Amino acid sequence: MKREDKGRLIELIGQQIKEYPYLYVVDLEGLDAKDTAALRRACFKKEIKLLVVKNAFLKKAVESLEMDYSQMFPTFKGQTSLMLSKVNNAPAKLIKEFRNQKDKKEKPLLKSAYVEEEFYIGDEHLNELVAIKSKNELIADVISALLSPIRNVVSALANEERKDKQQETATAE
Repeated sequence: MKREDKGRLIELIGQQIKEYPYLYVVDLEGLDAKDTAALRRACFKKEIKLLVVKNAFLKKAVESLEMDYSQMFPTFKGQTSLMLSKVNNAPAKLIKEFRNQKDKKEKPLLKSAYVEEEFYIGDEHLNELVAIKSKNELIADVISALLSPIRNVVSALANEERKDKQQETATAE
């Protein structure tokens, strides 16, 4: 590959990383073609960008960015793929769901992640990343909390109305 082509590829990887706020570095080694295709389809459905990259290109791409990703450098070994997302926990949930299908116990393997301005190094953080709530989940929780008192008042009023009607029926008989 020519030097200019390598430079363009590194620049392209950097642009992709800048475009998405959440970065997951995963290992797909050992997945057969069928499983890899299934994972790609699942990523597409969940709007997760899946890229297979060379470690040297990835390192140079993140070094060119303003953000310091050096904590992730030790995980840029072996076969490396990127999962880029605009939803903080989507890749983690996808990895967990994919592993639970057909007894895929360990692949894809989470090497590292950058989520909510924090670095997570190692697969042991997968459950922690799954538990992080997305923006939409947080909004739903806030709305639910705001609606709860209103539901209680409406329910209490409805119960009072029912009691009144029962009393009227009882006195009429």
